[in-house]
Amino acid sequence: MDNSYLEVISYLERLHRQFLEVVKLELEGLRIRDINNVQAMMLFNIGDAEMTVGELTLRGCYLGSNVSYNVKKMVENEYLAYERSVHDRRAIHVRLTEKGIKLRDSLTAMHRRHTELLSQAFVSADDLRAAGITLRRLENFWMRAADLMQRPQRPAPVSSLPAQPLFA
Repeated sequence: MDNSYLEVISYLERLHRQFLEVVKLELEGLRIRDINNVQAMMLFNIGDAEMTVGELTLRGCYLGSNVSYNVKKMVENEYLAYERSVHDRRAIHVRLTEKGIKLRDSLTAMHRRHTELLSQAFVSADDLRAAGITLRRLENFWMRAADLMQRPQRPAPVSSLPAQPLFA
């Protein structure tokens, strides 16, 4: 097995954790204690859209988190407003409240600051584009691999003829 493949997987995990730590520090700097870093990124990813909880799950990467629980907490803390769908009472649509918009704007400012500082870390726009292309390719590969693994194996056709040796 190629060591660089496993190294990339390890980097992805560490980068995700490190990014959530950066978001946590930003929340602490803003003296926001009623929302956690995962919830803040969910809120950021909702943006100006109104979507169902199911769409939010599909849109984001919230491993290890219970999306319904986090949405409930954000509603309780007045970051999100929700309403049941008129057409499907099981579906709940969520959108940002004024408080949610304010936090989303603060996170947008954080991203803007980071973008401006990237050159000091010797990370160029071309570097980011190349990384994005590679990460999209990996995502597509893993989606195809997951699809292939989920397909049931077809049993071999049953023949009424006696088995023939492969090499006669």
